[in-house]
Amino acid sequence: MGQQPEDIAIINRLKGKDKDALYLLYDKYSSALFGVILRMCRNQSLAEDLLQETFVKIWQKIDMYDPNKGRFYTWAYRIAKNTTLNQIRKPDLLIQSEELGVDTNKTTPEDSPLDFAELNGAINKLEPHHKEAITLVYFKGYTHREANIAMGVPLGTFKSYIRQALQVLRESYSQALVLLWTLLNTF
Repeated sequence: MGQQPEDIAIINRLKGKDKDALYLLYDKYSSALFGVILRMCRNQSLAEDLLQETFVKIWQKIDMYDPNKGRFYTWAYRIAKNTTLNQIRKPDLLIQSEELGVDTNKTTPEDSPLDFAELNGAINKLEPHHKEAITLVYFKGYTHREANIAMGVPLGTFKSYIRQALQVLRESYSQALVLLWTLLNTF
């Protein structure tokens, strides 16, 4: 199918896990694949990472390539395109996904009262699941992923709890919310 004979020889070497063959294919096709990836993601740094990921996948999946079904470039292009699309479709990590604080001790006693009486009163008026979500994230330092596991609910549901709780606080307890934001910004 229009496959160049030298490509077939290089691909056969690559199937034998010859790293030099991968380097030869990289030299031959990386510029074209990089252009495709860059046009899709419009971020040079991300495109470089995705190109590297594409060639790692080519290395890992080379046994799946069949020269009778199409050219190597077409196969590699599909890998690059799918890898890029998968990255683009990932949701932005706008929500804290890892512990960024210095203190990782999350064993705060359950009965310890908050020093901020007004804020404590506002939070205590929330639905129990909203109160627990706010307490885990903002007062015990859990990430959203840790807190959703602690509560035994899916991550999306947990994020909804946080969003709903903050909405209730914003609507009903504007002064308490100002206090909450002040508290959060001091840490």
